[in-house]
Amino acid sequence: MPFIPHTEKDTDEMLAAIGAADIEALFDEIPAELRIGTLTGVPEAMSEMQITRLMRERAARDGTPLCFIGAGAYEHHIPTVVWDIATRGEYYSAYTPYQAEASQGTLQTIYEYQTMIAELTALDVSNASLYDGASGLAEAALMAVRTNRKVKSGRILLAPGVNPVYAKVATAIAGSQGLSFESLAADPSTGNVDFAQLPEDRAPVAVVIQQPGFPGTLEDVDRLTNWAHAQSALVIAVVNPTSLALLKAPGHWGEQGADIACGEGQPLGVPLSSGGPYFGFMTCKQQHVRQMPGRIVGRTTDLDGEPGFTLTLQAREQHIRRSKATSNICTNQGLMVTAATIYMSLLGFDGLRNVAIQSQQNTARLVAGLCTIKGIERLFEGPSFHEMALQLDRPVAPVLAALAERNILGGLDLGAVMPEYGNALLVCATETKTDEDIEVYVRTLSDILGSTTSRKRA
Repeated sequence: MPFIPHTEKDTDEMLAAIGAADIEALFDEIPAELRIGTLTGVPEAMSEMQITRLMRERAARDGTPLCFIGAGAYEHHIPTVVWDIATRGEYYSAYTPYQAEASQGTLQTIYEYQTMIAELTALDVSNASLYDGASGLAEAALMAVRTNRKVKSGRILLAPGVNPVYAKVATAIAGSQGLSFESLAADPSTGNVDFAQLPEDRAPVAVVIQQPGFPGTLEDVDRLTNWAHAQSALVIAVVNPTSLALLKAPGHWGEQGADIACGEGQPLGVPLSSGGPYFGFMTCKQQHVRQMPGRIVGRTTDLDGEPGFTLTLQAREQHIRRSKATSNICTNQGLMVTAATIYMSLLGFDGLRNVAIQSQQNTARLVAGLCTIKGIERLFEGPSFHEMALQLDRPVAPVLAALAERNILGGLDLGAVMPEYGNALLVCATETKTDEDIEVYVRTLSDILGSTTSRKRA
């Protein structure tokens, strides 16, 4: 949006219209001792041309490294048309007002988004989005407590593959509301749940299953879902939306399907951007819909029989009585959702499936190449999606630093966020990586490990 400055004449006319002597008069309620005369440490003003050059120079410092980091946010190809459309004025500044039905275009976009997300997860209904995947899990846990009223324990059990950041956010948001989050035991060979150690006496209100798991592992979701339901618990699925083009959707897990699904929508057309803004998604079974946080857009017909869109379900308390609200989410990540809707519309199911397949194949090639290097092996056995954990024979942080010096973002130091995994490296390769990119990474890492001293993990 262009910046159009006011002239002195414009300013004088506006001040005269409101009866103010000058601009200083607009701030006369601020005590004099709290006001400053000048700003210190601020450089001299620059022209537009100089500012443009300065910002380009600073942006260039970031470089264009090869990125092999996943861990919840993924570098996918985003067709140019996605953000060409999303940043048009009618989308870029769109915001649903209190009289939502006046914004038919915005409501239709959200309705289309909800339809696609519901189809991906194979559940009945989707809301209009959440802030991100982590807060989505917290909201899902609170929703499970409201829904599963016959279980009073407040216990939420987490399968081993749940993103540790999600677990921290959920604890911070929902832990103060009487919920406790407890981890299930893991099988050290697979990284997945150890079925031999599943508890039978914790009376969980819900069990959270992430698929794929944070270390890239694939859980036996059918067996774990059936076990959870046998404990009278709801099942909360945390899923990567891209993976759903290949893997079984949460609505089909086990005999009854997951009850709630949530996750991070960033892979669907939202670029990596220093952690955000992204958006979270949430779907559920029809019988739980009245406990779902946020807003739901529905399709109807008007008095003339013409199709139209409306806010079907939204608790008014979200805006005016926060203490009694189902959730204090007052808006949705509308711009990100718009981009995701355009992205999914362009790719379709076949296109999304191709993205998933190429990502899976590239990761398999990357891991195969890296495992030929002495001192590297797979951390877990069993299948994975498009990222995988590797065991190194030395600390990971210095290795990643050396890769960064050679313009490669080599992955995540998994042991730094999950210490039980030790010197583990989590790598990811999406459809954006070529065979040459993978060869460069393997060759560079081989050179780095060959030129450093090996230290076995204690």
